[in-house]
Amino acid sequence: MKRFLPLIIFLIGLVVLMGAYLFLKKGEKEETIGEESSLIDVPLAERPIVSLTPSPDGHSLKLGIKNIKIKASTLDYELLYLLPDGRVQGVPGTINLEGNTSFERDLLLGSESSGKFRYDEGVETGTISIRFRNDKGKLVAKFSTKFHLQSGTKNLTLIDGRFSLDLDKIPTKIFFVTMQTFGLPSMPPISVKSGPYGIFASDQGPYGGKVFIDGGKVFVYQGEGWKEIYGSQASDVGIFVAGD
Repeated sequence: MKRFLPLIIFLIGLVVLMGAYLFLKKGEKEETIGEESSLIDVPLAERPIVSLTPSPDGHSLKLGIKNIKIKASTLDYELLYLLPDGRVQGVPGTINLEGNTSFERDLLLGSESSGKFRYDEGVETGTISIRFRNDKGKLVAKFSTKFHLQSGTKNLTLIDGRFSLDLDKIPTKIFFVTMQTFGLPSMPPISVKSGPYGIFASDQGPYGGKVFIDGGKVFVYQGEGWKEIYGSQASDVGIFVAGD
């Protein structure tokens, strides 16, 4: 009996640890559900515009957040991206808003130590999430979307396939990110049914192509107001919506 005593103690300890782990995970899940149940419903016109613009070498993404109208003290952001071997890497951060309505951050796809950089190669997909919190740290609004980083292809597309742009030709050494932008630079002259979806390039175009999006009339914003796209042919990338 004595020789089995260490094994019995080990098994009892394992059961206790597993019970504690399950209890903590349950508490975390309940806390998350409780926290997100109080989120405010943000109208389309009040949502921030979020973008990820790739660097010329594709080793970083510039996170841009504009048109911040939500009343909050801080903003948490988290970039998660998938490596070819299946591992997930993350780039988190927090911004004190202090009345600011926009900001930018360069998010490295890799790591840096003592001025030396290690880049994660082969990154294509991931998510970007932003969370607004009040002065007590309570979550008041949350937005999250997948992004698609591409180069050397004509077909730029969302991960779920709801929107795509077939380029007229393949640009040389240009990176693109296709994603949902949540908000709009201004309200388009239609009732939005699909979008807003954005395509952001590592260098200035134009990058014309054929747009595929359901929802009715198609409009694009390219920095100078909304333009209707006729015959599905866009003159450049930008923020796209469809509706009637």
